[in-house]
Amino acid sequence: MSDIIENNNEELEENENYITLTDDDGNDVSFEILDFVTYKEHDYAVLLPFDEEDDGIVILEVVPAEDPEYDDFIAVDNEALLEEIYTEFKNKYEGDYEFE
Repeated sequence: MSDIIENNNEELEENENYITLTDDDGNDVSFEILDFVTYKEHDYAVLLPFDEEDDGIVILEVVPAEDPEYDDFIAVDNEALLEEIYTEFKNKYEGDYEFE
């Protein structure tokens, strides 16, 4: 997936659990929002793709966009950081989800 993904939802309500993002190549990708995790003063979205072929989660950093009504979602390239964020998520939801 590309480095910067823009939120193309016209409205994202507080209780809405789904989001469609557009990658740098113009492809729309839909996700279920599992949670937002704050780790080391940065915010991350933990997402589950709707694509049935992909059974893994996606973690993207959430940063304010130029348009204050939207956020940008940026791919995290650091594998160690991804593991730390995923561990935070697993600790928060231990017993709620089955983790492999």
